[in-house]
Amino acid sequence: MTEIQDLNEWDRQIIEKFRANGGNVGGQLAGAPLLLLTTTGAKSGQQRISPLVYLSQGGRIYVFAGNRGAPTNPGWYHNLVVHPDVTVELGTETFEARAIVVDSAEADRLGSIQVQKIPALAELQAKITRKVPAVLLERKK
Repeated sequence: MTEIQDLNEWDRQIIEKFRANGGNVGGQLAGAPLLLLTTTGAKSGQQRISPLVYLSQGGRIYVFAGNRGAPTNPGWYHNLVVHPDVTVELGTETFEARAIVVDSAEADRLGSIQVQKIPALAELQAKITRKVPAVLLERKK
């Protein structure tokens, strides 16, 4: 299997566990704030589901395009830039949201808060040589 196939299989298993256990997945993600983000493919138009660790700050939900330390932004980020209407699964709740990329200074501030809450992210963050975008998932009324 290639690395991409391994990641797709890992994501598929996380998605299944998330949905079967009301948002709790256990394993190395036990206790991590996790959501499922459904985006529309920028080129394909197909629905794509990504399990993501999120930050809840001031009643708002943010995700970060860290891409597991890769030198490029993840596919889900490119998708939501083109198609900002997304679906969020949080615990047992599903809702529609608008994805809004926050400015660089705010992304840095939010990223620092996220690393304080989840210290294991510091090691991953140290590998990243690019600015990691932060995205607000604003619930639609």
